Amino acid sequence: MNPEPTPSQTVGPFYGYALPFAGGGEIAPAGDPRTVTLHGVVRDGAGAAVPDALLEFWQAAPDGSRAGAPGSLRRDPVSGAVIGRDGVEFTGFGRVATDADGHFAVRTLPPPAEAPYVSVGVFARGLLHHLYTRAYLPGGADDGLLASLPAERRGTLVAREERERVYRFDIRLQGGSAGEETVFLEFR
Repeated sequence: MNPEPTPSQTVGPFYGYALPFAGGGEIAPAGDPRTVTLHGVVRDGAGAAVPDALLEFWQAAPDGSRAGAPGSLRRDPVSGAVIGRDGVEFTGFGRVATDADGHFAVRTLPPPAEAPYVSVGVFARGLLHHLYTRAYLPGGADDGLLASLPAERRGTLVAREERERVYRFDIRLQGGSAGEETVFLEFR
């Protein structure tokens, strides 16, 4: 059996081709001392890293506002190329592709107590519809969603602190033992 994807397994959509943009993982304004890093690996049902996933992140600003600042997809006025954010304003939005090892990373600001999570959208091969989940930083307030889950499933939504201001949040798309699959949200 050939471990490399065949053409029928790789025919679009190619999320990593057109959707990532310069500085997509730099949600926090440059130099902001409150900045935290949220990173992890996206894994499939067999536990293998997914090297071609695309993740979108949304969150409220630390003051609780949800409007964000415009500018994530600013364009160069001469070439029309996307140049990304200005590095000053907090937009509350980020988009990053996973690397060859399935790893992703975003730099953002801690979410506020009234919305104590970062929302995550997952686009990946084999998914007919993208998936939505949340990444809660440890020690944050509970907005009710965590309490509504069985105790053994809550941990899939809580990032693990690796060191000061750096949090690990792995995403398991399906399966695994002992409830390893990340809890995904359904919107109707």
